[in-house]
Amino acid sequence: MDYEAEYNNRARVPEHPAIMAGWSRDAAAYREAHRERLKAIAYGPGERNRIDLFAGDGTGPIVVFIHGGYWQALDGSSFSHLAAGLNAHGVDVALPSYDLCPAVSVGEIIGEMRTAARELAKLGRPLVVSGHSAGGHLAACMLATDWRAFDASLPENLVTAAYAISGLFDLRPLVETSINTALKLDDASAKGVSPLFWKLPMRGALDAVVGGNESAEYLRQSRTIVDAWGAAGIATRFATIPDANHFTVIAPLADPNSPMTLRLKQLAGR
Repeated sequence: MDYEAEYNNRARVPEHPAIMAGWSRDAAAYREAHRERLKAIAYGPGERNRIDLFAGDGTGPIVVFIHGGYWQALDGSSFSHLAAGLNAHGVDVALPSYDLCPAVSVGEIIGEMRTAARELAKLGRPLVVSGHSAGGHLAACMLATDWRAFDASLPENLVTAAYAISGLFDLRPLVETSINTALKLDDASAKGVSPLFWKLPMRGALDAVVGGNESAEYLRQSRTIVDAWGAAGIATRFATIPDANHFTVIAPLADPNSPMTLRLKQLAGR
């Protein structure tokens, strides 16, 4: 298996710079048009320890979207426009940023997202955690977290569902790729930060969706965790997004009427 070819999405999609430039443009336009919705929340002392919360009607679960970038690039502000679909239904959307590898480890990023979730818990509402690519990995990690062990003051069911878009749940294949230059994982540490090998979640639901034009490994990763967690009794779903590559797969979140947005709305009980 040529893992470099399977996991190097920027090489697989040569047009990715234009797509990513579009993200930044659309995100800035959404922030400008909806300043009244936006609240910045700090969850730690670092510059990147922040959450952009785009308010809906202030009721029901908050949907969290965790950005991708292989744990080493981007931040939440590049994806503000993806709040549009759910905001149109009155759903609050939180977009956290986090420190990046190699300055921190993947394990430390998992810890930061737990801390961000704890900060959002102060609002007194459950969380539905979604994410793309590395963010899909982190979304699954949040569903599989024992919240009472992390902080005894938190409810066990703080995260009620995860919606992972093109996520990675077994990081071991990345060890021999160029992606690992910043991650600095070996087989043991990669397994340790892979939710596929963690103690199974005790409750909740997991959706794992992948672009139909993505690599066989991305399709396999999502099918594998859906099969494993589903066999243990977790409510799981696997789906492909037709004609989508690794970068276009998240576009439906900006559309209030897309199946992706409507599914997240359903997971949020709306």
